[in-house]
Amino acid sequence: MTVTKRKTREKKSDTKVSKQAVKSEAVSNDHQDCDPCDSLDATFKRQLQGVLSRDENATNDMYGALASAVKANLLQQWRETRLKDNQYQQKQVAYLSLEFLMGRTLGNALLSLDLTTETHEALNSYAVDLETLQEAELDAGLGNGGLGRLAACFLDSCASLDLAVVGYGIRYEYGMFKQKVVDGYQIEQPDRWLREGNPWEVRLANHTITVPFFGHTESYVDLQGHRHYVWIDTQDVNAVPHDMPVPGYKNGRINTLRLWKAEATDDFDLAEFNDGDYTEAVARKNMAEQITMVLYPNDASENGKELRLRQQYFLSSASLQDILLRYVAVHGSDFSRFSELNAMQLNDTHPSISVPELMRLLMDSYGLDWDQAWEITSSSVAYTNHTLLPEALERWPVRMLKHMLPRILDIIYEINARYLEDVAHHWPGDNDKLAAMSVIEEGHEPHVRMAYLAIVASFSVNGVAGLHTQLLKSGLFNDFYQLWPHKFNNKTNGVTPRRWLAHCNPRLAQLITRRLGDSWVTDLTQLTALNAFTDDKAFLKQWQSVKFDNKVDLAKLVAAECEVEFDPKMMFDVQVKRIHEYKRQLLNILHVIHLYQRIVAGDTQGMQPRCVLIGGKAAPGYAMAKQIIKLANNVAHMVNSDPVVTPYLRFAFLPNYNVSAMEKICPATDLSEQISTAGKEASGTGNMKFMMNGALTIGTLDGANVEMLEEVGDDNFFLFGLNADEVSQLKSHYNPHQYIQQSPALKHVLEMLKSGHFNLVEPGIFDSIIAAIEDPYDQWMIAADFDAYRVAQENVAAAYANQEHWTQMSIRNTASSGRFSSDNTISAYRDDIWFAK
Repeated sequence: MTVTKRKTREKKSDTKVSKQAVKSEAVSNDHQDCDPCDSLDATFKRQLQGVLSRDENATNDMYGALASAVKANLLQQWRETRLKDNQYQQKQVAYLSLEFLMGRTLGNALLSLDLTTETHEALNSYAVDLETLQEAELDAGLGNGGLGRLAACFLDSCASLDLAVVGYGIRYEYGMFKQKVVDGYQIEQPDRWLREGNPWEVRLANHTITVPFFGHTESYVDLQGHRHYVWIDTQDVNAVPHDMPVPGYKNGRINTLRLWKAEATDDFDLAEFNDGDYTEAVARKNMAEQITMVLYPNDASENGKELRLRQQYFLSSASLQDILLRYVAVHGSDFSRFSELNAMQLNDTHPSISVPELMRLLMDSYGLDWDQAWEITSSSVAYTNHTLLPEALERWPVRMLKHMLPRILDIIYEINARYLEDVAHHWPGDNDKLAAMSVIEEGHEPHVRMAYLAIVASFSVNGVAGLHTQLLKSGLFNDFYQLWPHKFNNKTNGVTPRRWLAHCNPRLAQLITRRLGDSWVTDLTQLTALNAFTDDKAFLKQWQSVKFDNKVDLAKLVAAECEVEFDPKMMFDVQVKRIHEYKRQLLNILHVIHLYQRIVAGDTQGMQPRCVLIGGKAAPGYAMAKQIIKLANNVAHMVNSDPVVTPYLRFAFLPNYNVSAMEKICPATDLSEQISTAGKEASGTGNMKFMMNGALTIGTLDGANVEMLEEVGDDNFFLFGLNADEVSQLKSHYNPHQYIQQSPALKHVLEMLKSGHFNLVEPGIFDSIIAAIEDPYDQWMIAADFDAYRVAQENVAAAYANQEHWTQMSIRNTASSGRFSSDNTISAYRDDIWFAK
């Protein structure tokens, strides 16, 4: 069975597009009958009348009408932005990412377009408020965790800084999964985020691109003696663009997030259908659409790995073809200025297959020779690394690439052979170095090291926090740093202050604006002026009032989702992020057990009542992460069911944590848990969101915590634990039993875990967690850091007892967060990597 077979020699004309076609894209939309001069109120009423045949108070229908009205309002600016960018008046940047965790669009669009007040007025005559309509929007299922949310923040900053940047991603039909908790266990359900459609997207079927798979390569020599390669008998899949607007903040620029949907080249084989072979008739369509069906398929199986590779190549090929079409429409076959006018940023290793694909397109489709294509590729592709975990750096079996992407594998081998000459010149006679640095990892099952491929081809390789970049250069990629030190640089991550303060925390935003004016929204460094108000008693009370009201809102969410009553008068202690051993949710849970034991024993002196919230998803194939979720829920049950304990401690695991949940969580948080093992977290961005909203941080010297501590100072940060060097040195002789014996608190906690107190009817289910803590090869070093964490938490409680001082520290954290605006990060990308205006 095939998708669609093609036997062609790719010609230059196959991938060219006329200038008129590019221009037509700029004006394509599904609201061409809307007058841009209409008010939002008039457009909303027209949409409401045209769309609704049912009750006007139906929330989902009213949300759809309002979203369509807002989109219609921005269409003219969107057209103008595209027309200007398609003329290459400024450098074009493509941001390639397999994830874009955008969250809800409506509220952020209203903020950026300055339409919030007008929208409230337009809704006055209807029995619904804006907040209710915002709740009707489903989070776009286009990402999983920090990587995708960072990409979304970056797009916001690019637009707000008036940069010509297009985000390229995949339009996942079902997202990752919807997380439910049943009997304490994570249950994965399809995330049908598109079940009501997506009113923000524009489908551009006339800009469909064809992506090849499978087949084989052949070569021929032309009359001039030049060898050419063709990829034939391919099984092709259509990539159909669905565009979403990304508005800049009150500046008239509307950038584009282009999401590719995979479709079969033909819907189904009518002849097979008429012959009665109904399954085979639609098989081509089903196989094609599988590519964009689910975000990050479980790659524990061979089929899962193959589908993930298909996703990555599908994204890369469609996006690069689109970029080349746009360039050729203006400059024709003259590629001499391509790298001057284009930059492609690879967001982590996932799109690194773009390197050989760009080479293939330039050589096979546009007729450039190897040297010309390599010069363009190596001067226009940049790579961002997001992980220090070697197991997270993707490797693809050579046999899989040979079967699925034969032409791509040919090019990878050629890149590797030429690059290893440089290695050999730098380290003559060192065969071990050649093997260690080769893009092809030899062995029983040869693999392609995708991160190495990205480094070899990129003109810039950046880490995402000062410590992370230092560790990349001194450890993970040290050989490459020695070979090409000029390539490596740091760009500390940031988060957009529009969504993560102005939009998600309007109470605090209004309080700040009353004191400082509103220009801080585009220049977060202005928040340093808040330090002048830390002794202003009236301001302190206003700050406390804002935090309390936000905690009331979060308590309602926790009650609805977890059936646990959080008391806003208690400290809100929060850790929400992807569930992973290195992020050490387990350390947090062990501390909750310690507090539980103290309360039950009557040892409550100096204890500040606290509500502990943990949330996050475990990858479907990650057994230990799922066990940690189960432990959290079992401990929460024992804590919340004991009336002796609940006056001092409450504990909840929030299911299906997402962007919209975070928009309620971070404004309400008192204490932000950033407790990863030092040297394991690349950066972290949740830590920045909490800081921006006035939470204090308890954390290790890991990721961007290091730079946060530099900004806010030791007196406003609760630091604990081993640093990255100490973790590295301890690894060879780590003895967790030594730490357990030295810590009566940890010993007592483990004894309670072993007794089965939290799994009375499920004996032995937490044995793997206990074994991991006691394992001398535990690279997360839970036992080593427990006592330091416990002492830091006691310092937290003592500080929280003095509410005035705590509020002063909270203000200082917000005042010190300006460095962590994604506007600063993108400005650094613009000036140091993209060289864009």
